[in-house]
Amino acid sequence: MATPSNLLRLVPLQLAELPSHPALKLSVHQKGGRGMSPAGGTQLQNASEPDTPEADRCPPMLPFIKAILDAAVVFIDDTLPTTFEPHSNKSSTPAKTRVELLQRNISAKEVSKVDWQGSKIPRHPPDNVASEAWFARRSRHANQQAKGTANFSEFDYGLRIDHCQHEGDYTPEVYDTFKVLEWKIPDALAKVESDFADYQNITMSILVITATTGDQDFIVVQLPVEIGTIQEAFYSNGRNLTEGSSALKRKRPIMGFASRLY
Repeated sequence: MATPSNLLRLVPLQLAELPSHPALKLSVHQKGGRGMSPAGGTQLQNASEPDTPEADRCPPMLPFIKAILDAAVVFIDDTLPTTFEPHSNKSSTPAKTRVELLQRNISAKEVSKVDWQGSKIPRHPPDNVASEAWFARRSRHANQQAKGTANFSEFDYGLRIDHCQHEGDYTPEVYDTFKVLEWKIPDALAKVESDFADYQNITMSILVITATTGDQDFIVVQLPVEIGTIQEAFYSNGRNLTEGSSALKRKRPIMGFASRLY
C-alpha cells in the first residue's frame, strides 16, 4: 500500500500552501497564513513579519503539480481498486452502460498517520484530525462516436478540457461556474523538467489540475482550498450576495467541496 498522500485529503489547502500567484500575495501578507519551510518546519506568517518575497514562502509550482498528479495516479491505479468497496450501481442517461458506485471510510486513526510535514510538498497538519468519507464512480464505455457512448476525444473534451464549465452540461444541479485563479503553465516549461515526461497539456486553477498522460489517458484532480479571504473569490467570500446576476446566484450558498478523480 502506498504512503497516504498529504495533498489528496479532504482537509482544505490554505492559501499559503499554494504555489505563488500575484493575487495571493496581498491576501497572505495582509491576512496572515501558515506555510511550510523547505525542510518541513512551520512558518507562521502575519502582517508584522518583514516583507519577504511571497515565492519564498510558497511551494514551487512544478513540483507541487507533479506531486498531486503522481498521488492521483497512485490513487486511481492502486488505492481505489484495492480499498474501495462496491455500494450500488445506477443508470446514467444517455449512456448505455451503468455506473458503479463505490465508497471508502477512512478512520481518523488512519488519517493521523499521514506525514503532513515530511513529504516533498509539506503542509501544516490539521488542528483536528477527522475521519474521511470517500465516494467514487466507475464506468466502462465503448470507444466509439455513437449514441449511448463516446470516443476518447469526446470524453477528453467533456471531462478534461474546461472541466468546470463542461460539468454543468451533465450535472443539472450546477447553476454556475466561477474561475477564481488560474496558473499559466506553458508545456515548454514543464518539458524542461525531465520528471514531467508522463504529463502534457497541464492546467491548474483553484484548484483543479488536469493533464494528459498518454494518447488514451488523461487525469483531472479537484482539491478543496480555503479561499474565503481573497477578493477574487465570488461565492466563498459573499461577493455573490450583491454582485450575482440572478436571484439564484445571489443566494447564500452552503459551503462544501467535491474531490473527484477521473
